[in-house]
Amino acid sequence: MYPPELVKPMREDLTNVGFEELHTTEAVDSAIAKEGTTLVVVNSVCGCAAANARPGARMSLQNAKRPDNLVTVFAGVDREATNKAREYMVPFPPSSPSMALFKDGELVHMLERHHIEGRPAELIAENLMDAYNEYC
Repeated sequence: MYPPELVKPMREDLTNVGFEELHTTEAVDSAIAKEGTTLVVVNSVCGCAAANARPGARMSLQNAKRPDNLVTVFAGVDREATNKAREYMVPFPPSSPSMALFKDGELVHMLERHHIEGRPAELIAENLMDAYNEYC
């Protein structure tokens, strides 16, 4: 478990642009069950989350079409919520950071860590925007 003061700015990277933090399995179930589209970001303390994932997620919101709901779980911090979110992402193996787009509770687009690590935030944002344009 990471100290709250360490992860606070990493959480705020997403909450400051409208992401809702999910801390419980019930909150994850409720978020995924919502009608419409939901982007789930599995946040983490790693460098690729800071350099690529969170900035890419933020940039992607500049698109004309965007998800109805924005939520995040924090790997290594909100363990139960993260595990629950990952259950919805099967058949993809657990990875963090990662991002999943759901439509009416169904997984329709997935970015795993290997799609994020080493790629510029702009490319991640473009990938997400393409998914928004198709599903949102």
